[in-house]
Amino acid sequence: MNKSQLAIGVFDSGMGGLTVLRALRAALPQESFIYLGDTARLPYGTKSPDTVKQYAVQMARVLVERRIKALVIACNTATTAALPHLQALMPDLLVLGVVAPGANAAVVATRNNNIAVMATETTIAAQAYHRLIHEKIPNATVSSRACSVLVALAEEGMVDNAIARAALQHYLTDFIDEDTLLLGCTHFPVFKPLLATLIPEHVKIVDSAEASAVALQAQLVQQGLLNSEKSSSGNVQYLVTDSVNRFQAVGEIFLGASLARADIELVDA
Repeated sequence: MNKSQLAIGVFDSGMGGLTVLRALRAALPQESFIYLGDTARLPYGTKSPDTVKQYAVQMARVLVERRIKALVIACNTATTAALPHLQALMPDLLVLGVVAPGANAAVVATRNNNIAVMATETTIAAQAYHRLIHEKIPNATVSSRACSVLVALAEEGMVDNAIARAALQHYLTDFIDEDTLLLGCTHFPVFKPLLATLIPEHVKIVDSAEASAVALQAQLVQQGLLNSEKSSSGNVQYLVTDSVNRFQAVGEIFLGASLARADIELVDA
């Protein structure tokens, strides 16, 4: 098989990375994907960087064994903790994270250089978004909100009820001057409809999943890895480390499409 026809590996701590997969499939319909959700050890956002790095290496190796041409770390926490390490560990593989594409999209979107970042504790503590945004806009004001509770709500499918609304209102306290809201966790796009009702109309919501799809497409073209079989429609394999039935039920919310139980494989990482 030509290398360009190999699948693209995508991994996350659980279901959140399905928002990235959804964006990738929309941008690259001819590509095949293997998605791995580490549902046995979610969430990553409250764990130490060293632990997350260890998990990320294990996830990457599972996907590499399946033969892939590129690897997308569809998790902001894992990107922050492990991207440089995985790129060094696998120098012959295209490895892309979601933080840089999201930061670049926020830089393009802002008009007053006031950007709010909603992410997990680990991502916020690493200051990755702050650093990348300030590289492009040195005088930018970047306010951050560690919103790990939203990950748990999303994983439970509670994305549009009174509890979700109260949690979002809590995290949006003091949201005043920002004109851009960067969703720095791949779980958070499922809250976009509810978020839009809670923030001023002029505020732009930046989704790192959509930005990552654009970045991956550019990298595939640059490295000659884009599947040229335009007439073909790619397929997706789903792998999880635990809770197949729950992944099927809640994963449909993130993916925006139905998931068949037969398409989900339980693996040992």
